Amino acid sequence: MMNRKVKVKNMQKIGVFKVPMSAPDDLRSFVSLVEKKHFQLNEVIAVLGKTEGNGCVNDFTRALTTTVFRNYMSKALNLPEKEVSERVAFVMSGGTEGVMSPHATIFTKKEVQSKGFSDKRLAASSGFTRDFLPEEIGTEVMVFEVAKVVKDLMAKAGIESHEDVHFVQIKCPLLTSERIQDAAKRGKTVVTTDTYKSMGFSRGASALGVAVALNEVKSSDISNEVICKDWSLFSKVASTSAGIELMNCEIIVMGNSLNSASDLRIGHSVMKDAIDLNAVIEAIESAGMKVDKLPTPEQSKKIVNVLAKAEASTTGEVRGRRNTMLTDSDINHTRHARAVVNAVIAAVVQDPMVYISGGGEHQGPDGGGPIAVIIEV
Repeated sequence: MMNRKVKVKNMQKIGVFKVPMSAPDDLRSFVSLVEKKHFQLNEVIAVLGKTEGNGCVNDFTRALTTTVFRNYMSKALNLPEKEVSERVAFVMSGGTEGVMSPHATIFTKKEVQSKGFSDKRLAASSGFTRDFLPEEIGTEVMVFEVAKVVKDLMAKAGIESHEDVHFVQIKCPLLTSERIQDAAKRGKTVVTTDTYKSMGFSRGASALGVAVALNEVKSSDISNEVICKDWSLFSKVASTSAGIELMNCEIIVMGNSLNSASDLRIGHSVMKDAIDLNAVIEAIESAGMKVDKLPTPEQSKKIVNVLAKAEASTTGEVRGRRNTMLTDSDINHTRHARAVVNAVIAAVVQDPMVYISGGGEHQGPDGGGPIAVIIEV
């Protein structure tokens, strides 16, 4: 009997590299990877960073980190910075409270000749919405624009099923005083004149865009009236972060596909609250790593990174116990939540250098949020 030859074909190979940062402008570990040829610079499709600012409206560490990455790549690739911005999604999330360690996660993508694998491997794609007008931020206009781009990126990544999408990371804009005044001069009304609250509306609308794209929420259920009001509508895989440094949404879709020759796999779960340790284990096992209670030190080394959302419950409680996250006038509740969720995840995977983003509007249930794990297969 003749053995059937397995056909070699063009496939995507996604790489994920986590590098420490000693400051928002520290690229030493990133440059070292490039110089040691762990990947080619023109293969980078996204940079997902955790910077050490406050994560609020005036967190300029996000813009600083974006600027230094973009500037370095522009010079090294001999490309205009505008072209680099059109090729690479620079998603920076501020706030590394508690023991969370500042870092960047680099996503690369290249085409290889491969027979593929019998199981689905990590697939990813990054892209951008159009720029939004100030009066569109946090509205249903944003929802449907995000939904359209997410669907396009799924197809681009070769992810055929909604169930194979495990994390969608979005960087979205917020309202500033100047942007609010711009709308007013044109006779337009913005969703809120509170710049901090605008972050929540933008995050929420972006997350609902993911939910619509993945059929988690019906498009007919979307209106301006439900955004940041009807918490029964949410995505189990959306993670959105607002910033002052952009006017569009930068989107990274991550999932698994048979069209991937990657050595990595991603899985996810949903944390029910800020101390849901079981969800961390479920996400690890969803990625294909079977653990006995907790990962062993050897297994932890194969966890490339953990990506999660953090949010204070609107009840002001966790498992029936009152907390002061929402009533602390000195420290914003998003900062409390990031520190708590990071500590829980770090204790499980034995590494405080994980990606935790605050502000979970329409991203998982009230007080909880999506969590994804990328592992080496």
